[in-house]
Amino acid sequence: MARLLSDAVALTERQQLVRSNIREICADFDREYWRRRADEGAYPKEFVDALADHGWMGILLPEEYGGAGMGTRETVVMMEEIAANGGGFSAAQAVHGGVYNSVPIVEYASEEIKDDLLPDVAAGETSIQAFGLTEPNAGSDSTAIETRAEKDGDQYVINGQKIWTSRVDVSDYIVLVARTTPLADVDKRTRGISMFLVDLADAHEQGALEMEPIPKSASDFVHSFELWFDDLRVPESNLIGVKGDGFYQVLDGLNEERLVIAAECIGLGRLALERAVEYATNREVFDRAIGSNQAIQHPLAEAYARLQAAKQLTYNAADRAASDEEVDLGAYANAAKFLAADAAYEAADAAVQTHGGFGIATEYDVERYFREARLTRLVPITQQLALNYIGENVLGLPRSY
Repeated sequence: MARLLSDAVALTERQQLVRSNIREICADFDREYWRRRADEGAYPKEFVDALADHGWMGILLPEEYGGAGMGTRETVVMMEEIAANGGGFSAAQAVHGGVYNSVPIVEYASEEIKDDLLPDVAAGETSIQAFGLTEPNAGSDSTAIETRAEKDGDQYVINGQKIWTSRVDVSDYIVLVARTTPLADVDKRTRGISMFLVDLADAHEQGALEMEPIPKSASDFVHSFELWFDDLRVPESNLIGVKGDGFYQVLDGLNEERLVIAAECIGLGRLALERAVEYATNREVFDRAIGSNQAIQHPLAEAYARLQAAKQLTYNAADRAASDEEVDLGAYANAAKFLAADAAYEAADAAVQTHGGFGIATEYDVERYFREARLTRLVPITQQLALNYIGENVLGLPRSY
């Protein structure tokens, strides 16, 4: 029972190694640990440090920088198991940025930055947990960002505002996206956007960064912030990749990251379903377990079927991403995220309903899973945007936005 859905797909030997190692680490952090983190709104530093000590924050970093040299196939396993083994979606999100924000550094940063920074990231001594893209007037339309980076000698001066930037309070660096050419001066909206590596301690020392936490009802221990940059000076050498190509750099690898988000949703759904089955088996009303009633059984069985389907698609897509096969990974990634988020939501909703009145009691945790599951239908993209992609790029329908 404790490994519900874990054998839904055949794993490679390396995936099995990842699964067993992550489960071993997670075993040291019980339900009470995660409940306390949520109640206190405290970042799970001990858990993240344990992952870092075992080298998992560098799962995607090349071995030449001290990383594990693994890929999407292994990362979907890692993130699903983190979510499924007690911490839920928030536990996975607590480390997600630290894993994925180093990818553009690997792909596009200078050799000097990579040599100086990545070994420390792989060792867990330095973190790049924050990614600054979303703005108040530019949500899903990333080309509409207004944060500006203007060249001044051998530096860039950055001014602007970001919102919903997570983990800034536990990060050493932020990967910041800004316009280096005004929107009015580019021939395509996707041009003129650049990425920068920003040392957060330096930004604070300059007095150029103000940050305000955003109160929210989900992901209690992963904090999100609104940021204001006022004449922040960044060395020209901290430009990541080619000036003006930042939008395309953001997109590169986005589909594989979306598959990992889907895996995190599946892990959350597994966790909610396991708690519900455990409660339905042990809770007795009218002298029998409530799980013997079809009104309880059927929603849980349906949740299992939905999670099974989402997992099959997600892992199949991860396999294809690792192959030389020509495939529309965007179609797979958006479909996987859509199905996994819906499956997680249905599982969490069924878990709350199974618990009856206790479903909203924090001591049973399922109300937290439900709040997290609702969040998965909004981030990193909404369900509607995933369907837009499929409608336009797979079904060939006219562009809807």
